[in-house]
This record gives sequence, structure tokens and C-alpha cells, in this order.
Amino acid sequence: MVAPVGAPAPRTWRYEFLLGVRVSDTVRAAFPELTATTGAAGGTVFFGEVEDDAHLHGILARFQTLGLSVLEMRRLPD
Repeated sequence: MVAPVGAPAPRTWRYEFLLGVRVSDTVRAAFPELTATTGAAGGTVFFGEVEDDAHLHGILARFQTLGLSVLEMRRLPD
């Protein structure tokens, strides 16, 4: 999305999503806008920038479609 000339740039927020399971490379590829790492308890942590509410809901819908439960979701500080 491009802001009109003179308008402030759109703001993004950083989010983190904690899953209780390790995921395959195929699942990681379903979230190209997020980075995935192994969580402290052995699950998977996805994190990255989210553009707006629609983008956030789209990410959550992808987790649901893939049968993945998000144990914790949080907005990271700036």
C-alpha cells in the first residue's frame, strides 16, 4: 500500500505467535512475511511485522486452516 504524497507512512506493528508444536518447512513457507524460530519449550515462534487488522486476521486464519493452535499472541514493543 502506498500512502498519498504528503501523508504519513502507514504504521506497522510487530507481533509474535507461539505454537506448541514444531512445524515443517512447508508450514513455515505459508507465512513468508514472518520469521520462524524454535521456541524455548520446543514449539515454534513466528514473528514479524503486521500491516493492519485485516493482515493480522489473515495470518490467524492461515494458522487455523493449517490446523495449528496459537497458544499465545502478543504485540511486541516498538
